[in-house]
Amino acid sequence: MRKISILILLSTLLLQAQSSMQTAQESCEVYNNIRHTQNSGNYKLEIGREYRVSREQGDQYYVHIPGIRVPNRWADKKCFDTTQMKVDSHKVIPESIDKVKKDSDKVYAEKPKYLLFALSWQHAFCETHRNKRECRYNRSRTKSNYGFVLHGLWPQPRDNFYCNLPKDVISMDKNRKWHAMPDLNLSKKLRGELARVMPGYQSNLHKHEWYKHGTCYGTSEEDYFKDAISMVDKVNSSKLGKFFADNQGRTVTLQQVRYKAEQSFGRGAGKKIEMKCRDGRITELWFHLGYGGDDLSGLLKGGKDVRSRCGKGLIDRAGFI
Repeated sequence: MRKISILILLSTLLLQAQSSMQTAQESCEVYNNIRHTQNSGNYKLEIGREYRVSREQGDQYYVHIPGIRVPNRWADKKCFDTTQMKVDSHKVIPESIDKVKKDSDKVYAEKPKYLLFALSWQHAFCETHRNKRECRYNRSRTKSNYGFVLHGLWPQPRDNFYCNLPKDVISMDKNRKWHAMPDLNLSKKLRGELARVMPGYQSNLHKHEWYKHGTCYGTSEEDYFKDAISMVDKVNSSKLGKFFADNQGRTVTLQQVRYKAEQSFGRGAGKKIEMKCRDGRITELWFHLGYGGDDLSGLLKGGKDVRSRCGKGLIDRAGFI
């Protein structure tokens, strides 16, 4: 009996010596098996919390989550802070990428004159992107409570992107290797807010949006996303947001949408909004804005009038057809 206890102790010490601590950067699901077919208790990683990793296999980590049933679970590597050392890994971040991470709060681009603020109607997006991680919720009509979600805040003109970035970072973004790109300098509170308004955060969309567009915004990452989050909330709490929430499953016209925008953000605001559609569904609203802060009414006054190719569309609801 004593020998068994000693063996267990030695095994535990060996496991701890081979393990490392990793910080979750996404609220990912954790699974009982490496095939991700079961998540008993429907548990998720907590953003900003450290977890002990005892093993890695391919693109998976075997992590310990104290206090839950079946505490040892499998999770995707990309759910963790990729700037930290991985178990048995000797991969080095390229010098130029590391420099971007260190200097990202020091080198700002010239402030743009105009912006394009893109909001997605998440239910319609998921209808045509069913395999996306952030669309798993959409299988249930009862669990989803999304309104408009953040796609991006893009300095204009359209060729104003990738400001002050080395070629290897640009190449990683163009090849959609977002999980491997340097992490952003964001507070824990802001990460939680960003995950709330940007479901694509689970797929590292926030990194793509910052490196391609945000670097040309003229501020730090924190301020860039603070402005964007604030504007998302303003739309969802407005008469325009309520109009979309109340008319899910119905077809509406551009004229109706623009009228609700005028009620929400002032006279002339509707002419600055472009409606995007696909397969008869409204997929996005594009707000053509001026620049400076998060006052959406003021920003719309400073924007340009635009035409919209989509004149009407269905406001999709959760659940796949």
